[in-house]
Amino acid sequence: MGDADALQLTYAVQDNRVFVTKNADDFEALHNLIVACRGFHPGIFTVRSDNDTRRDMKPGQIVNAINNVLTVVASVRDHVFCLNDWR
Repeated sequence: MGDADALQLTYAVQDNRVFVTKNADDFEALHNLIVACRGFHPGIFTVRSDNDTRRDMKPGQIVNAINNVLTVVASVRDHVFCLNDWR
């Protein structure tokens, strides 16, 4: 927490962990950079917020959305998924 976005994603890549973030725009940009450089990452899940507690995803909804993604796709490697689209 508090480290630069690129450093946080570096930790996830080194530990082969899928990254979950509410900082969608920045991590989609980092994904694009990695792909353009022919690099790899374990996957990125983003959660977008409207700053509306009635509409923003709760932790349980995020978990359900991750499960929905994993039941449909063979691998999340090198992809970005906006979990809001997978409720």
